[in-house]
Amino acid sequence: MSGIWYVALGATLWGLDPLFRILLLKSFTSAQIVFIEHLVLACYAVPALVKYRKTLAGKLTLAVIGALLFISWGGSAIATILFTAAFAHGNANAILLLQKLQPLFAIILARVMLKETLPSKFFAYIAVALLGTYLLTFGFSSPEMGLKDLGTVSCLFSILAAGLWGGSTVMGKFLLQKKLDFPIVTSLRFLLAIPLLTVVLLASGDVWHVTGTGGGLTLIAVNLLFQAFFPGLLSMLLYYKGLSSTKAFFATLAELAFPAVGVFMNWLVFGQKLTVGQLAGFILIWLTLWAMGRNQRRAAA
Repeated sequence: MSGIWYVALGATLWGLDPLFRILLLKSFTSAQIVFIEHLVLACYAVPALVKYRKTLAGKLTLAVIGALLFISWGGSAIATILFTAAFAHGNANAILLLQKLQPLFAIILARVMLKETLPSKFFAYIAVALLGTYLLTFGFSSPEMGLKDLGTVSCLFSILAAGLWGGSTVMGKFLLQKKLDFPIVTSLRFLLAIPLLTVVLLASGDVWHVTGTGGGLTLIAVNLLFQAFFPGLLSMLLYYKGLSSTKAFFATLAELAFPAVGVFMNWLVFGQKLTVGQLAGFILIWLTLWAMGRNQRRAAA
């Protein structure tokens, strides 16, 4: 299987996140869920760090440390906080539209930082992929908003979040190019985020309210474990395994499997109506992934 499909499979697992998170939100805040998730993932991250610690010898330069902090603090914590804050105060359509800039940030950074050259047909891929994500969000209708909606602080938050997420793809590729094994990158991403998440949780002042019967608490614990190890750990291991053999600008398009699966799961599990436009967007994204995967196989051959 080509690297693009590993990235897409990892992103697909991100789309399963709502299945677990909706139940957990009845007992915890978002900050509490993410904090507990990272503590659970430390059960993997600490042994992995011990096992692969020798591979870090001579590699922890300032650039590598900076990239690790970028993906763990910027990509995981800060981007999510900014994106959530954007929805609290701004026009949702404008925020979602600006978030589609994420692949463009990744492509520019990959060209500048990693010196990646754009392959043939790449602009066709990105045009079709961005059209697909637009259709996933808005269908065949145009977003109802004016220019004033694009000039708010909330939209700035959305753009910053898109930049951090796009940059995280490039920084992850940078780390893998420095010969860091993908299990160690995954473990450090989780471990380095814990101090920042602790500060965020303390600053938020969220009160812990966990009540219920033994069966209810068991269900919450099972959901936390599945949340941590499927949309959390397994997805990131697959993602970084794929990223190790995939150019960053291909990987950022493969990540579009996440919103595609998310929309599909909303229809399949939560009964949210799937429009013809959204279905067309879903098909366009997966056709783009198929075409990129075929291109990668031919290039490897």
